[in-house]
Amino acid sequence: MDLLSKKERLLFSIKKTFDEHPIIKFSTIAIVIIAYFIFVSQKHGLKEGLLISMLSWSFFVLCTPIADAGILIDFPMRIIAGIQMVYSEIVVWIIAIALNISTFFLSPATYDKTILLSLFKHILEAPFPYWIIIVLSCFGTFASIYIADSLINSKKKEQVTSNILIKYRIVIFLFLFIMVMILYDFLLNKLGVHIPLI
Repeated sequence: MDLLSKKERLLFSIKKTFDEHPIIKFSTIAIVIIAYFIFVSQKHGLKEGLLISMLSWSFFVLCTPIADAGILIDFPMRIIAGIQMVYSEIVVWIIAIALNISTFFLSPATYDKTILLSLFKHILEAPFPYWIIIVLSCFGTFASIYIADSLINSKKKEQVTSNILIKYRIVIFLFLFIMVMILYDFLLNKLGVHIPLI
């Protein structure tokens, strides 16, 4: 029990650090994307590497129920223009959707370059049931942003309200995460893809 609470404290501490210091989150994600771009560019060339990296980024925007991938656009927009995250995240989703519409119709072979993009292509090709992943991710992303904004506002009011919102945020995220994982498991089994756990 004590070990579990230590793990929970560590996770909350890391999450709190990222939430209170968005420059750390932005830098971490930017470094990962740049490293990935360098890696895929060596194999596919600069132009293809850039498109593969952008499509991979858009996968995490559209197909995961967290708003972290969008920070590459959210954070600069907040610093430069003072735009609230909910509005900048709308811009992030518009960019990700437009990128995939244009690539899907103009350069569909790009999705066959990596396993992740191949999985993404299967999601895009089958509106039912796999677009449910995108819908749940959209709901999760914007619910997370709304609750995060409410948490910031509640810190000025009552700590009790803040604690309740944290619990709601955890419950919503866990529900969406489990639902998305069930859909991914169904998709991977259908495609015959087996990902080893160890």
